Amino acid sequence: MADRLHPRRKKKIVAYVIAGVIAQTAIILLFVLLVMRIRNPKVRLSSATVENLKLNTSSTSPSFGMQLRAEVAVKNTNFGHFKFDSTSATISYQGATVGSADIMKAKAKARSTKRMNVTASVGSKKFSSATQFRSDVNSGTLTLSGHAKLSGKVVLFKIFKKKKSAEMNCTMDVDTKAKVIKNLKCK
Repeated sequence: MADRLHPRRKKKIVAYVIAGVIAQTAIILLFVLLVMRIRNPKVRLSSATVENLKLNTSSTSPSFGMQLRAEVAVKNTNFGHFKFDSTSATISYQGATVGSADIMKAKAKARSTKRMNVTASVGSKKFSSATQFRSDVNSGTLTLSGHAKLSGKVVLFKIFKKKKSAEMNCTMDVDTKAKVIKNLKCK
């Protein structure tokens, strides 16, 4: 009446079920390790230009001023988008903050690079190490550094949300004679 399975056939079915479970586990594990791994995005200055450079090398109070226009690139290598909040990038010379630029709240799409233009008014009123400033101006190169930290969330499949941040540390040389940026390097 009731069909009874042969013992060998039962073993085959059990073996197929176990093999299927192992295969599905391996696929899920690969998916989690490769796709679901959420990394910190990267933020860099991809280009920068100098406008309206003014130098004052007087002996009493040396100073400088300029407009720095830069393109900030946020590279998101994740499979979900990266939404970050507004922040400020700081520009410094010899450790002293000489300018800042606002980076507006935005979203870098999955596996893409979001590019934004920012403008910073960079200037100094007075330097404590006036001799260093004068020697930099005489050499024709002012070395500036830029720092920014973007904080936000990577959203995967509209379900998984993980807080991540991207940090930028860049150095650049301002050629005071040609009024251009040289040696732009970011970490």
